[in-house]
Amino acid sequence: MFVACAALVAASAIFVYAFDDRARAGEQVQPKSSQAPAKTQASPAPLPLPPAETGTAESGATLYDIGALPDPVKSKLERIFIAAQSGDLEKMRPVLESNGVKPLVRNEWTHDPIAYWKEVSADGSGRDILAAVMNVFSLGFVKTGSGEETIYVWPYFAKRDLTKLTPVEQVELYRIVPPKEAAAMLKSGKYTGYSAGISATGIWHYFLR
Repeated sequence: MFVACAALVAASAIFVYAFDDRARAGEQVQPKSSQAPAKTQASPAPLPLPPAETGTAESGATLYDIGALPDPVKSKLERIFIAAQSGDLEKMRPVLESNGVKPLVRNEWTHDPIAYWKEVSADGSGRDILAAVMNVFSLGFVKTGSGEETIYVWPYFAKRDLTKLTPVEQVELYRIVPPKEAAAMLKSGKYTGYSAGISATGIWHYFLR
């Protein structure tokens, strides 16, 4: 597990800083997905809510290898990291709009996720949300479903019984959750922090808690 976590941290660092260098150089990064641009719809149907979390794993072991993800997922992550690193919440808007239908950011469809994030952020800038995005996507993940129903879920805590975390995994939990909240989660076994889901086709389905 220690080796796997170390590999993830190293991979995440390379992943993030590679994006940062390209962004600073002014290079526009285009997703590698072959999907055609989604047409704008006047009243898009909201994406379905993620399955209710039960605290138990629904699929295989925790995954750390970002390189093994489908290309559309890697392309989406690349755009997410570049936008989050910018410190400007508005840079996340084209990433959200590239979905065709905006991802869920609360338990009901929101016309403008950026406005909502600013509203619930600590200082109105949304930078704490950007930090949360980076923290969540820098951890291990799990694969749920199969075929067209495949969803990659971050962090893996969302599909685990937290009472059974190893010491190493508990440290990872404390990295993204305040100590008092983490302690309560470890006691209850249920993760209540931010989680995110991206389909195998690169559609960002949700980022909510």
